Amino acid sequence: MFAFSPAAHADKPELYRDLVEAAQALTAGEADGVANMANLAALIWTFLPDLNWAGFYRLPAGSDELVLGPFIGKPACIRIALGTGVCGTAAATRTSQCVADVHAFPGHIACDANSRSELVVPVLRDGAVIAVIDLDSPSPARFDADDTAGIIALAKAIAPVI
Repeated sequence: MFAFSPAAHADKPELYRDLVEAAQALTAGEADGVANMANLAALIWTFLPDLNWAGFYRLPAGSDELVLGPFIGKPACIRIALGTGVCGTAAATRTSQCVADVHAFPGHIACDANSRSELVVPVLRDGAVIAVIDLDSPSPARFDADDTAGIIALAKAIAPVI
């Protein structure tokens, strides 16, 4: 049984340090990547306020499209072509995408019309994108540099176990 207390954080850097630590504890000793992604989506949802979607899109080896992985939120697009939308752009460019207004993002894919801002961070293993962490919020400009840095740290920490 795990007990996490995300509400007791003084600032975002501390919150994200604790999130990474909790993620490592939660996935320690578990080799199944899908099980780990499922628990990690729930952990992110528990730690981060003001989200309406949190989860993963996987990039199977040799594929030119992302495939939906474990998540929490409304049903989502199952496949996203590399270079398309926020997730596909993050995967294709291997760079995080912090979007204050998804409606202003060229080619945004609206899986949930209530989403207003989005943060997508690629997960790299041995230099290759294996997945992206996708966070959506109903609030404009929900994500900032601290959120981006925190989710990048999480992506690095979990790459070996997903």
